[in-house]
Parts: sequence; C-alpha cells; structure tokens
Amino acid sequence: MILWVDGAHEPRENMRRDELLLGTAESAAQAPPVLRLFRFAPPGITLGRGQDPARVLDLARCARDGVPWALRPTGGRATFHDQEWTYSFAASLAHPDGAGSIAETYARLSWLIVRSLERLGVPAALAPGSHVARAEAGGALAPCFASTARHEIVLEGRKLVGSAQRRTARALLQQGSLLLGKGHERLADYLAVGPSEREGIRAALRASAAHAGALLGSEAPLHRWADALIEVLPGATLRIEGEAGLSLAAAEPVGA
Repeated sequence: MILWVDGAHEPRENMRRDELLLGTAESAAQAPPVLRLFRFAPPGITLGRGQDPARVLDLARCARDGVPWALRPTGGRATFHDQEWTYSFAASLAHPDGAGSIAETYARLSWLIVRSLERLGVPAALAPGSHVARAEAGGALAPCFASTARHEIVLEGRKLVGSAQRRTARALLQQGSLLLGKGHERLADYLAVGPSEREGIRAALRASAAHAGALLGSEAPLHRWADALIEVLPGATLRIEGEAGLSLAAAEPVGA
C-alpha cells in the first residue's frame, strides 16, 4: 500500500484527485492501493454524488461568502470540511486490500484508522450499531455528521469519522473525514433550509458528532497521522505531496 501525504487543496481539486485514483485502480488491477491523506484549503463543502447542489445548498450564500463546493465521487450527504484530517482509499477489487464485501472493506479500513488513533492517544472505537438523527437534522437534507452507522468511528459514543464508499465493477474508492474541531458545524449556514431548520441542523451536528481537537489540536499536521498509520501498516510506502509518480496536479481527469 502507498500512504500518500498530499497536503491541502480546494474542494474540486481534491475530488478530481480521488476520481483519478479510482480510475487508476480500475485500469491497473495490480497497482498498489493508495491511502491519501489531505486537507481542504480554503475550507469548503462536498456533497454526495447523488445530491443536487441547487436543492441542497444555498448557492447564492456560498458564492457571497466565497465558500467553494464540489460533488464527491462517493455517496453520502453534505459535509463542511474545516478543522479535520481527510482521507481517501482507492484499490482494485482484485487486490487483497480491496477484496471482500462492502461491509468487510469498510470495517477493515475503519479498524486501521482506529488503531492509528489509539497510537495518538485518541480512544476511538467502532460504532456498535446505527443511530440517525433525521427528524432534528432536516430529513433528506440531513448532513453527514448528524448520523452514525455501523462500522463508522466514534469517540465517547458520538461520530468522529464520517465515511462513504463507492464501488465500480473493478475498483473501490472510500472517502472520509476525521474531525479535529467544530468547523463541520458551519454547514448549517449554507444549506437550502429555513432559519428554524437551520438551527435544528446545527443542534443535531453539535449533539451527534465529536472531535479530537482537545487531544490533537484543531490544526494538527497531517504528518502526525501519517506517522501513526505507518506504525500499523507494515510494508507501506510513504509518499509526500509532489513526489514523482503520485503528483496529479497536471494529470487529465479519468472517467470512473
């Protein structure tokens, strides 16, 4: 496996890079899986690939405040990316790291993340079941961090890492965000809902999600997480942003 510390990019570029990783995994069955660590600069919003931005977001307010947004290659719901560590994982289904059912691959990657957090002193755990705060969180517009599902990662019973997976015929892509602060709560300001619903969403985000900022700091550098992951990934190859073979800045998009 390649562990790629890719630094910070704006939302559309981050999503473009993950599309490229999925395309590579699809076209090269023997290529090693890639676990990419990154951040969002400037902070912004991603939506699940099945969501309609015009229905989910207050696009005029996003434009007025200079908040960029993008559609994710994976599913799930809206997320505001700020004060977090973000990851993506792309693998061929023919590779052992990508083999198995959706639940199996999801659980395997979640367990890897939990083990890395343990090494950083964060007492994270896998969620034992599912809980969805939909009534308070705006129904179909409910944001990602207003719910917790099986195999997701929690801290003191509340959602710490939100993830979504997409599979094609030959490969998978999983994307996720690990909260380091309350920046995700800003999503409530940019959803296409009324004032009362907005406050309900903000309350649901506050009640359902946890962050590791008290233990790691809200702006903890990515290399801290990379160091912990290397400890639980024997044989992994570490790559840093811009190294030959993994820089996608000038690459052409690959269809998935």
